[in-house]
Amino acid sequence: AIRDSVASRGLGDVYKRQDYAVHLREKQKAKYIYGVMEGQFRRYMTEAFNTPGVTGMNLLRTLERRLDNVVFQLGFADSRKQGRQSVLHGHFRVNGVKTDVPSYQVRPGDIVSWKETLKSTEFYAVRVDGVPKRPIPAWLTLDSGDMVGTVVSLPADEDLQAIVDSRLIVEFYSR
Repeated sequence: AIRDSVASRGLGDVYKRQDYAVHLREKQKAKYIYGVMEGQFRRYMTEAFNTPGVTGMNLLRTLERRLDNVVFQLGFADSRKQGRQSVLHGHFRVNGVKTDVPSYQVRPGDIVSWKETLKSTEFYAVRVDGVPKRPIPAWLTLDSGDMVGTVVSLPADEDLQAIVDSRLIVEFYSR
């Protein structure tokens, strides 16, 4: 009986279900990579739709500008999760002000630095040993002597990594 009901719906429904699964998987992948919950991701998506420009690029730009991601991109953390935890524990300052909100959106001109009292600890020494550990994106600069990062500009379309296919995510929310 189940096989008959599936067959009676035709091939169109099968393709729709497969498309839905592909779109959902891409959205879930982006949420996992950036460590964002569903409600916050939905707000980022709404903001991306309401911002002029390409919606998918707007979404990726918002995700990349999160403080926990910037800490990771500067090489101060080995993963985005570690960057999130370091930010939550108050290890970083933005423009000299303690910022313990991982979703804080950095802006051009912001300076991300370590908490001064932390610089004498072994934790700090282990984290900054070998910095930069990976290439620094063009929209960020790193002063490896002082361990201070500066946001030079907003991430350009070329700077946004192709980790996720933002087009699929936009299509998922556009249905």
